[in-house]
Amino acid sequence: MDSAMLQLKKKVVHGHKVISSRYLQAASLVNVRMKWVKDKELDDVVAREKDLKAVCHLKDRICGSSKSCLPIWELSRRRRQMGLDVRVSSFMRRYPTIFEEFTIGNASGSVPWFRLTEEAVLLHQEECRYLHEQGPQLVESLCKLLMLSKGMTLPLQTIEQLRWDMGLEDKDYAHCYPHLFERVCLEDGREALKLLCWDDHLAVPALIKSSSSSLTGEICSTASAALSFPVKFTRGFGLKKKCMSWLREWQTLPYSSPYADPSHLDRRTDVSEKRIVGVFHELLHLTIQGKTERRNLSNLRAPLQLPQKFTKVFGRHPGIFYISRKGGIETVILREAYDGFNLVHKHPLAELRNKYAQLMRLGFLNRSRGLYKKDVEIKTEKLESPQEYLV
Repeated sequence: MDSAMLQLKKKVVHGHKVISSRYLQAASLVNVRMKWVKDKELDDVVAREKDLKAVCHLKDRICGSSKSCLPIWELSRRRRQMGLDVRVSSFMRRYPTIFEEFTIGNASGSVPWFRLTEEAVLLHQEECRYLHEQGPQLVESLCKLLMLSKGMTLPLQTIEQLRWDMGLEDKDYAHCYPHLFERVCLEDGREALKLLCWDDHLAVPALIKSSSSSLTGEICSTASAALSFPVKFTRGFGLKKKCMSWLREWQTLPYSSPYADPSHLDRRTDVSEKRIVGVFHELLHLTIQGKTERRNLSNLRAPLQLPQKFTKVFGRHPGIFYISRKGGIETVILREAYDGFNLVHKHPLAELRNKYAQLMRLGFLNRSRGLYKKDVEIKTEKLESPQEYLV
């Protein structure tokens, strides 16, 4: 490669290097392979939330019913969508500290019904208070997600896949916030959510916020400042000298804001790859726990203007991202979000979910010790008019 093409034109802007577009196009994609090394602490982050999403889904369905209880046939309708490989009734009986089972008996037999325990009701009320008071902050995260997307538009299905990880409520945001969003129909017939107005105050990436306060979003978007991503590896991770050299040079490449138009970037370069890393770095910062399942990102290639096989960046940058394979599902985790297996910045919703998880573990352990007997646990309520429970 012509050395003149690799010449770095340095310019200081508030103490940060700015790299010329000539260098930008010369930084071709370097073929570097990084090995995957198991991180037990981050695997534990995924493992300790086993079944939590399904439990919260069932909890919300019960709380959304008029009588705050539902029959098992009603709760079983979305078993596959919840990712359960067992009967819903068997699943709910694992967690007697969350779900209380009772039966409604009549002349033709009895039907299992479920409601929340008093402890679970208190947690749900605490969650509702938070969402009522701090809901606008979560709406801002949704706005930023749409601002990352082409045309500030995303299919509803794609948003639904990220809803749990972003802490979003299950509601029609276009109806609740008509001044911010509208529902539109895409060319392929799918429904989508569109952000009506761009907000410059929101278009500041987390990497810039955490960097020197002298570097503004305007400088980053117009001058391509060379910002570095926080990097930390699994204990015992052996990085080859060649890889260390490449990583140091890669970190000095210009940082392109994920909110900026990427059309000028050559997708065959490391500079373009750094933009992709920046997109997912920002996206994971929008989640409440700095992680999401890898399959949730599969539909984001076109909306986020990414190249084919864009998920390769997770394997090429194990110091920024960790891919957990716990439970047979690949989960992408932002390393900087964690100190060991604890979140560095604990989101209130993440704290609430941890309380649910602790309550689940308590019930599971007590049940395994035989502290819950089915004959005692399940109450039979014989009613003159069972229809009063019907939703």
